[in-house]
Amino acid sequence: MNTLSKYPILLFLYSAAAFSTLSYCKNDKQQPVYEDLGSVKNTILKTNTDFEKQINELKTLVSKDSGEKLLQQKFQDIRKTYKKMEWAVEYFLPHSARFINGPALPEIEMDEHTEIEPEGLQVLEEMLYPYEKVNKEEVIRMLNKLINKSNTISTNFQVITISKDQVFDALRQETFRISSLGISGFDTPVSGTFLQEMPSSLQGVKEALEQISTERSRNKALKSIEAEINMAIEVLKKNTEKNTFDYISFIPDHLNKITALMLEFKDQEKIPDVEVTTALNKNATTFFAKNAFDPNAFTPGKEYAYSEEKAVLGHQLFNDKMLSNNNNRSCATCHIPEKAFTDGLAKAMSLENSELARNTPSLNYAGYQHGQFWDMRKDDLEGQSSDVISNKEEMHGDLNVILARINQDKKYQTAFKNIYHSQKTEVWQLQNVLASYIRSLAKFNSDFDEYMRGNKSAMTDDQKRGFNLFVGKAQCAICHFLPLFNGTVPPSFKKTEQEVLGSAVNGENKTFDHDPGRGRFHETVSSLQHSFKTPTLRNISKTAPYMHNGGYKTLKEVMNFYNKGGGKGFGFKVDNQTLSDAPLQLTDQEINDIIEFMKALDDK
Repeated sequence: MNTLSKYPILLFLYSAAAFSTLSYCKNDKQQPVYEDLGSVKNTILKTNTDFEKQINELKTLVSKDSGEKLLQQKFQDIRKTYKKMEWAVEYFLPHSARFINGPALPEIEMDEHTEIEPEGLQVLEEMLYPYEKVNKEEVIRMLNKLINKSNTISTNFQVITISKDQVFDALRQETFRISSLGISGFDTPVSGTFLQEMPSSLQGVKEALEQISTERSRNKALKSIEAEINMAIEVLKKNTEKNTFDYISFIPDHLNKITALMLEFKDQEKIPDVEVTTALNKNATTFFAKNAFDPNAFTPGKEYAYSEEKAVLGHQLFNDKMLSNNNNRSCATCHIPEKAFTDGLAKAMSLENSELARNTPSLNYAGYQHGQFWDMRKDDLEGQSSDVISNKEEMHGDLNVILARINQDKKYQTAFKNIYHSQKTEVWQLQNVLASYIRSLAKFNSDFDEYMRGNKSAMTDDQKRGFNLFVGKAQCAICHFLPLFNGTVPPSFKKTEQEVLGSAVNGENKTFDHDPGRGRFHETVSSLQHSFKTPTLRNISKTAPYMHNGGYKTLKEVMNFYNKGGGKGFGFKVDNQTLSDAPLQLTDQEINDIIEFMKALDDK
């Protein structure tokens, strides 16, 4: 039996496991409130019934060879219905959600080096915009798969036990999903109808909050949330054109207010935290609040938890040449603070002063990624540090020799002992302090952050126009997700994406760069060939030259590459390109505005 034929069975088991793991035990002080949430479940089940009914109606229309516009309208209705229950499906059945509304790209089983066929709403969107009758049977096959997923939703939510704290946590995640993936059009990349769908998502949140509310909040936070959601919906109804929508105002004026008010609702209802470490802190009012993110969500385990003491010690070692074989190079040699911890060169230089294969990546915000190096060959910063130290071309250090040096140095020995309470320094501790220093480099204090925190004078008019283009017409935020502006997918931030762009050797020629990227470690997975991690755009103005090969000297060259549709737009044969090859049709002025906006992402 092949992987795909086993898949429906595996999917249900995974889904069941997903919600069972959420039924955790807590201490006596914070027992989950298992109130009668039957109304919440009934609403989800009723919405799902409508969802399945609409899918069957679309199947009938496809079978009868109905016109393209009618099929698209019915499809939009299906998406809007799903959006009403998206908060619940994404939280309680995340694996099912991936195959209902995930990207139209293969799901990759990294350990098995295999690909699972994409399915769901985004795959259907590609078939319906535009619709060609030659794809009729394939559309029906995908609709049948969607019906199977609807059955999974029904089966699970009939038996699942949910608590008030879980429902609130799910609704909070949905508001942040709206503020990032929703506002960028992540799941409608072809039709661009996301602004028409967002009211359904907001309505679903509002109705569920009403159902879990009590008198404690109904005339307080809930009333304010309902008013804000209603105002947001009115704004969305006035303009659904993605290229002219005012994102730079809508996010702070409406979405940020909703997420902040939800914390007031939580306090008034006395809802305890779900005891799971997440990247977004439980007390973060908005995506852009100071200390909104917890770096510990990206560490290998509890013993690796971030502390200022670790970061201070890591800073000392980062600048210490004792980490290299001949005491002639430190981490800071190639990661210069003034250049956002890059080196300003097209490609990194070896110990022998010869050019290496790739550009030196910035370390700012590297702590908020799952996958280090351009090819993501290491899962975390701890693994990244030892890889660089031991690489014979980079530092050629021997970890055992370095540990011996540290254990002979009284200052280092005392510092490690104070932090880890062990007699001798171990490899993992060295890795951890270096990683902790790198985690401390994410400052979140750019002009953009200040603007989103309420300082409307923090950005120029050019930068505001640039942000609107960045999210709308240029579609940059589909891959560089707000607010980290990297490929770590909100709102759970559990996965960092890679992309296939079709980059050239340099921005001035038409020679395709054949670097396999992540595909080097997965030779049988076609979709990973020439794929590279999506890096953050924070501090991007300081990190030239650009791309994995440093071949693009300026941001203007990078923007021209994207504007033409990536490698395919330049005529390269890149069958697995994940970047849309449709030209963006940005004017020179619009490109300049986007570049000005990216300057607003520089930390102070």
